[in-house]
Amino acid sequence: MSKKILILAGDAVEALEVYYPYFRVLEEGFEAVIAAPSQKKLNTVVHDFVGWDTYTEKPGYLLESHIAFSDVDPTEYDGLIIPGGRAPEYIRLNEDVPRIVQHFFEANKPVAAICHGVLVLSMLDKKYFAGRTMTAYTACRPDVEGLGAKYPQETLYVDGNIVSGHAWPDLPGFMREFLRLVKG
Repeated sequence: MSKKILILAGDAVEALEVYYPYFRVLEEGFEAVIAAPSQKKLNTVVHDFVGWDTYTEKPGYLLESHIAFSDVDPTEYDGLIIPGGRAPEYIRLNEDVPRIVQHFFEANKPVAAICHGVLVLSMLDKKYFAGRTMTAYTACRPDVEGLGAKYPQETLYVDGNIVSGHAWPDLPGFMREFLRLVKG
């Protein structure tokens, strides 16, 4: 039976952080399902580091979501990917997102969060993160530490069922480690 991976997204999801995992999961022969607040065409964004003190943002490609958060049965999935961008700051407020994400922690299934994806995790009980180590985009360090987790120097980190990455340059290792966990 093929593995099934859930990707949480919304408008302003970072293009590389959603497309790279999506195509990498498909390349592996697994089913990749993009969930969003509603089933619709999402607007992605491109973040880059071009000499500013922070990243820049430009419009990216359109991306079709497959399912609304309200219709997600997380028991059907073998792993979860949470891309960054600006989407995490508002999708975490959706009433179905904590229910979905919590399942993966309670079932000890692989969870991959990159960049601002940690903002989605902030809606869960800190018991899932106390004493653990996770990374995220530098500006999200207070969010990681607010969960009770340690923020390491490394830009890619694996702690049990959590794979975390700093930003899109970490995607090759991020996806390698996530897929390693999914395959068991």
